Amino acid sequence: MDEGLIAGMGVVGKKFQANEFYVPEMLIAARAMKAGMKIIRPILVQKDIKSQGTVVLGTVKGDLHDIGKNLVGMMLEGAGFEVIGLGIDVAPEKFVQTAKEKKAHFIGISALLTTTMVGMKDVVKAAQEAGLDGKVKVMIGGAPVTQSYADEIGADGYAPDAASTVDEAKKLVGVGQVTTKK
Repeated sequence: MDEGLIAGMGVVGKKFQANEFYVPEMLIAARAMKAGMKIIRPILVQKDIKSQGTVVLGTVKGDLHDIGKNLVGMMLEGAGFEVIGLGIDVAPEKFVQTAKEKKAHFIGISALLTTTMVGMKDVVKAAQEAGLDGKVKVMIGGAPVTQSYADEIGADGYAPDAASTVDEAKKLVGVGQVTTKK
């Protein structure tokens, strides 16, 4: 997994960041990785390989876009994270409830529309009110989202694209070295 799938997706991620690959190439690579993961997953379960962490991932309430979020999920899964996919149009309470139930390390929130990204603040607030602040990190991303916005709403992390998400996720949970930042 490390020398094949993860290393391959690392190359794809770097090419995406360098504008040598675009979303279609990322999706093709992610689908290939997902097919490989289907074969490898039973072996990993048998050998009791430790997960890098658990992620609750979804698109914020009011937003029905999921291509980027799905790509992020595949990238995280390929990097050894357990991904709990909540889908699209997810209420803040659902993120928090699932994070508690699954003992998640972080919540990943996606938004494509500027009109829905304000809902990310509601998820951060719900996590804080539920006592998850400091225990479960919140990472945000999506086309209109910026580091400045992440800072403004109190999110713990931000990734500008799917390729950067894995490095940010590892940083949030304290695993490995950051290798693909520009």
